[in-house]
Amino acid sequence: MPTLAIALGALVLYLVAYHTYGKWLARKIFKLDPKATVPSVALNDDKDYVPTDKSIIFGHHFTSIAGTGPIVGPALAVIWGWVPALLWVLFGSILIGAVHDFGSLVVSMRNRGQTVGDIAGRVLTPRTRLLFLSILFMALTIVLAIFGLVIAAVFKTYPASIFPCLVQIPIAVIIGTMLHRRGVNILIPSLLALAVMYVTVYYGNQGFLQAFNSTLASWSIITWCAVLLIYSYVASVLPVWSLLQPRDYINSLQLLSALGLVVIGLFVAAINGGAPLPDGGESLPLEIVAPAVNLHPQGAPFIFPFLFITIACGAISGFHCLVSSGTSSKQIKCETDAQFVGYGSMLTEGFLAVLVILACVAGLGLGSSNPDGSGGILTGAEAYNARYSTWGASSGLIAKVGAFVEGSANFLKALGLPGNFAIALMGVFVASFAATTLDTACRLQRYVVQELASTFAPRISPTALAAEAYDFDDNKEGASRQAGEAADHKPHALNPFTWLTNKHGATIFAIVIAGLIAALPAPGKEWTMENAGKGGLILWPLFGVTNQLLGGLAFLVITFWMWRRNLPIWFIALPTVFMLILPAVGLSLQLFSESGWIAKENWLLVSIGFATLALEAWMLVEAFIAFPKAKGVLEPELPPLPATGISNEGGRSC
Repeated sequence: MPTLAIALGALVLYLVAYHTYGKWLARKIFKLDPKATVPSVALNDDKDYVPTDKSIIFGHHFTSIAGTGPIVGPALAVIWGWVPALLWVLFGSILIGAVHDFGSLVVSMRNRGQTVGDIAGRVLTPRTRLLFLSILFMALTIVLAIFGLVIAAVFKTYPASIFPCLVQIPIAVIIGTMLHRRGVNILIPSLLALAVMYVTVYYGNQGFLQAFNSTLASWSIITWCAVLLIYSYVASVLPVWSLLQPRDYINSLQLLSALGLVVIGLFVAAINGGAPLPDGGESLPLEIVAPAVNLHPQGAPFIFPFLFITIACGAISGFHCLVSSGTSSKQIKCETDAQFVGYGSMLTEGFLAVLVILACVAGLGLGSSNPDGSGGILTGAEAYNARYSTWGASSGLIAKVGAFVEGSANFLKALGLPGNFAIALMGVFVASFAATTLDTACRLQRYVVQELASTFAPRISPTALAAEAYDFDDNKEGASRQAGEAADHKPHALNPFTWLTNKHGATIFAIVIAGLIAALPAPGKEWTMENAGKGGLILWPLFGVTNQLLGGLAFLVITFWMWRRNLPIWFIALPTVFMLILPAVGLSLQLFSESGWIAKENWLLVSIGFATLALEAWMLVEAFIAFPKAKGVLEPELPPLPATGISNEGGRSC
């Protein structure tokens, strides 16, 4: 019963937080206005800026921010005990994570959908824009390089998840076309898509489909990385309504419905116990089999600050500011939808993280395969200890994902669902989350590359360019070559930075860089086709601290934006300081500890680690100098919008 009480208590706490703290932020702090003109309307281009129903944006936003983060992080962090992990998820998501996501979304909406990195250059100082965008580029490169490996590992471990994940793509294109071109009601297509996806999970590993899944599961990691990066390119350059939006939306339907089944299964298991064991044993009662607190697990780093870095998604993750300001802010059609999308999605992710914790510390005890491959079913504390006795035993990707998949599948089996179907469903759950993060990250990286390139692209007037014999047909300023001019003009578009301001050039650059890193072998391994594709693991140790540093820097931007408007910042000051100090301490420990990167002579990580600390310190100095002068002083206005035929004035009501 304690397991059920924790789940229900967390659900009630999140509902109360949404309708109290979230509503206070929306009405009293951000003053969301249903009549305000939003970027999706003012800049509607039917590609990136598209006014969209809040339920569809919620689906896109939730699946994009979640990824495997709220699964992998909590599934590892329970090694320090389930109580610290649970407390950080509950209060971190309500007081820090949801405020971060909501604030990033609102600030971006009020700045024409610019990313937080671009906004930093106006609300802090121009130099901070480049500093912030550089950190964003590094973090997103790691995501793109590593998530192909994550998805491939899930597919190899759970082949039954391959066909259901692939079939989501044509379903998404059909749904997107129906909703956008024909304007049909979303309910019927949603229900049909959900039914089809569950049918593919149930029958997706039978007959010839089993052979199909097995063939694709045998692909090498590098093959999967290449295929997934190509898919990410396509998803990034297509209009957002054609693939990214509908795929994330129908994914969210499946994922949220699966979460609902897990909750119901948890309830049944708490009352009646788990399903009978496959060896004929009796069903076991649902109980927490992990220690409440374990400050010194064998081989694990100290709980502070690494608990707060290990659990990022589910509590607070800097990656979320990129989704809020990179894609979601360009799709919100009404300012008041921002609370549901920004604050609500983070609380939903927090609840997912709570269920992950319960699956690993209680569901796993109902019956788990032996992770050493020796066969047999482990139960109770023995099942937990087999994965969490040491840091090394629990730190592998498959160990963490497997703990959640088997633990949550035990909840589903308590409902009477077949074991194979339960495992396949949770495998699809993990792979789908990872895939939505991959394609969204590619689109976000495209925006970052375009913003960086625009800084260095030629900013010469059309007259001066013409005098130098440049062809500026593709100049962003909109000039065009006059008829009759000499045909031997220099092609302005050949300037590499100008080329990178184009969506195709920026996206190709992003996936090529990520692909080159991914093609490397794992650290310490020789290059072979078997080892290729694991190169993202080289930089992966940096991702946790870099990700949390993004959260702190996003908080800094939000704080300055509010400070300039004389809005209260007391509620955001402590999270800002916490999220700036936390990654700095974590990164310093990884650099200077006895078993750190310097001691191991890992000079690549050492150099990037020092560069990251230097970038953070530089931004903080810039902020410290600017802060006293910024109070009540608005940042420079954005240039006027071009004539589009769309009114940019207020007065439109949602």
